[in-house]
Amino acid sequence: MDTETSSFETSEMLATFLASTPLLSESWRLCNLANTNSPQGFVAEQIGSIGYVAFSGIQSVSGSDPSFKKLVPLPDVGNSMFHPLHRQTEGEEPVLVQGALLRIFEDIYKDPSFQSQSELVCMQMQTLMQTSKSIIFTGHSVGGATASLAALWLLSYLQSNYLNLSVLCITFGSPLLGNETLSRSILREKWGGKFCHVVSKYDIMPRMLFVPMDPIAPLMKPLLHFWHTYMNSPHFGLLAVPLSDDSMAQIFQHVLFHLERVVKAGEEAVTGMLRPFGNYFFCSEDGAICVDNAASVVKMMYLLFATTGLPSSSIGDHLKYGDYVGKISLQFLEKRSFMQGELPESSYEAGVALALQSTGISCKDPIAGPAKDCLKAARRLGRTPNLNCANLAIKLSKINPYRAEIEWYKALCDRSDDQMGYYDSFKQRGASRRDFRVNLNRHKLAQFWDNVINLFESNQLPHDFHRQGKWVNASQFYKLLVEPLDIAEYYRTGMHRSKGHYIEHGRERRYRIFDRWWNERSVIGEGYKRSKFASLTQDTCFWARVEEARDLLDSLRSTSDPSHLALLWQKIDRFASDANKLVEAKEVSIDVVAKNSSYSLWLKDYNELKSQMVQFRPLFLSFVNEEMVP
Repeated sequence: MDTETSSFETSEMLATFLASTPLLSESWRLCNLANTNSPQGFVAEQIGSIGYVAFSGIQSVSGSDPSFKKLVPLPDVGNSMFHPLHRQTEGEEPVLVQGALLRIFEDIYKDPSFQSQSELVCMQMQTLMQTSKSIIFTGHSVGGATASLAALWLLSYLQSNYLNLSVLCITFGSPLLGNETLSRSILREKWGGKFCHVVSKYDIMPRMLFVPMDPIAPLMKPLLHFWHTYMNSPHFGLLAVPLSDDSMAQIFQHVLFHLERVVKAGEEAVTGMLRPFGNYFFCSEDGAICVDNAASVVKMMYLLFATTGLPSSSIGDHLKYGDYVGKISLQFLEKRSFMQGELPESSYEAGVALALQSTGISCKDPIAGPAKDCLKAARRLGRTPNLNCANLAIKLSKINPYRAEIEWYKALCDRSDDQMGYYDSFKQRGASRRDFRVNLNRHKLAQFWDNVINLFESNQLPHDFHRQGKWVNASQFYKLLVEPLDIAEYYRTGMHRSKGHYIEHGRERRYRIFDRWWNERSVIGEGYKRSKFASLTQDTCFWARVEEARDLLDSLRSTSDPSHLALLWQKIDRFASDANKLVEAKEVSIDVVAKNSSYSLWLKDYNELKSQMVQFRPLFLSFVNEEMVP
């Protein structure tokens, strides 16, 4: 069997587990309570060991609101609000969320009653952790998006304060919230499993923000008014006048048309558009399944929506989650079977077929084939990053001999009679077989790590890959060992004369990325004082700074302008001070202080020029003062 397609995915198992608990029913009950008793707000309730916070879906948002059509940056203000979500990779789009939905959350967040609830939650953190209690945020419709933001806020707070508490967010018919960067950031934090979005088969609301809103903006206000009236007073809502058949058909066709375009565009449609995150719990009258891959979620949204018989079903289904929640647990207990002639060929195919049954799709349905492919793709896409990571680990073990050979080369250079050290020996290398092999190994290691970055940035590795200790440490060791050789080659070939100095104009992008990975790691117990020199210089750009300092000394000798001389001395003295601190702290390798290293030779020149400057300082100051007199 293909390693990508082992036994059927766990989606139905996840759905079965969730349906077997009271979480769905209690969440929906409190959503109804928030809609009827606390419009524009929220309700909080403790049930056993679980605390629930339910947000009303009756909020003042409409298609005529300019921010409803616009993505805005997720704020990073207050007490580290949403801070973990702002760790983007280089060149990545910032985290953006739907403007009107963010405004709703901010209005509720500023509410004194919510702040008091937040303080109460914070005060009870330790107790909650000791008693294994959980907090569940929930909401229907727009309230679901508010619940998602509240959950992200609490998760960010817990992480920033090193606290541990079980947090779960359950939404019903929630609109999309943010862009792909938000989705990826949530996965990187390993928060994807903390969100469960319940979406009924025909509900138009979760699909609404995939499409441009301008053409249907005039129809949104009456539609939201109808929904809100029913949600606030279900019995009175029966008397509310829904949209006309033409209006409902216009909205339905508009959403279906653009949703189909999004599916056909695939990954090309990601930039600048909203993107699902977390687990999507697709429910129908026949059961439910869970899908957690964003691309498969979008495709399932389209396939299920395309089977809608009447446009009115897409409007009414937004109000029927109570019916689905009440039936789901019973339907999962029912024994399912296959009609004669429909028996699957394997247990994997049986699992796919049962999942299709859960969505109300029969094997003879025209969309059964695409839906089956979608579920299979969700399984493959979910496993591929882990398989790629495992393959990388194997490749890493195969390139370790290249790294070991460079380490052996460094040890030889540091013990060499010429006392030049690792950096200068490579910079002034000859045409020996040993030098050739070290340079070749340098290129092979660069190729491997560039491939790692390409896989990571193309979503082919786990989203938290850059935080896994094994890879953070491996990339850091590679950087410490090999970047000095890259710097040596840069200056050996004279690239600095045509492009400029290394740090600003020649440093490879991979090293900047590895800097960020290393700086974002969790640090515990560091800050010890070294008793001997480091095996590798901890500032990997140290030798580039030495080369710049050498250039400054050369400029100093050829410059007579007093103001320019003062500026040059300021830069040179700053480097000398910083370098001395590194040496005294033993944060450099032994090759830095080798007798004939570039740094030692530079330091000798610096001290000589410094002594000359001190000797002629009175004359220099007199000359400067004369120049300054008008």
